[in-house]
Amino acid sequence: MQRSRLELAGIGKGTGLGLSTSHTIIKSHGGFILASSELGQGTTFQIYLPALEGNQGSRRASSAQRPDLPMGQGELVLVVDDEAPIRTMVRRCLEQFGYRVLTAGNGAEAIALYVQHRQEVAVVLTDMAMPVMDGPATIVALRCRNSEVRTINSSGLEADGRLTRGHGAEAAYFVRKPYTAELLLSTIKRALAE
Repeated sequence: MQRSRLELAGIGKGTGLGLSTSHTIIKSHGGFILASSELGQGTTFQIYLPALEGNQGSRRASSAQRPDLPMGQGELVLVVDDEAPIRTMVRRCLEQFGYRVLTAGNGAEAIALYVQHRQEVAVVLTDMAMPVMDGPATIVALRCRNSEVRTINSSGLEADGRLTRGHGAEAAYFVRKPYTAELLLSTIKRALAE
């Protein structure tokens, strides 16, 4: 295991990536977090991740480490989320497992990208609560352009997708945040096999 030390900015200055989400991401990679806190001194988080031999960025290393996870075949996934750290994490994960990825920070950006790449986009993973254009409005707009568009809804607010009911934005697939790489990859594979 390699040891890495994470020190946060200061009181009231978060990174936008919560401890629960961080824990899930680290755990999905076989690691763990140790936290220690001292009154007046702050909190220190120690993150432990398994060390990889050779080229750490290679797709072969990732897939060899987790052969049970489904691989993509170059399909294009449009990831829509207003949180940049989540977009980055999802993009890296999907690229390591054989997908191509486009990212958008809100529904308006997603619609513009979808119009440009409509023939290539295999599935859209969208957050439900976003500024500018939220998930339900994004899905409705996408379906106006292609009634057969495959969508996966995502939210940290509800586990059953009730947020979208009655808006014409229901989806057969839903992943609750924070989600693991395993859940994300298996959900995308099921959506593509539909």
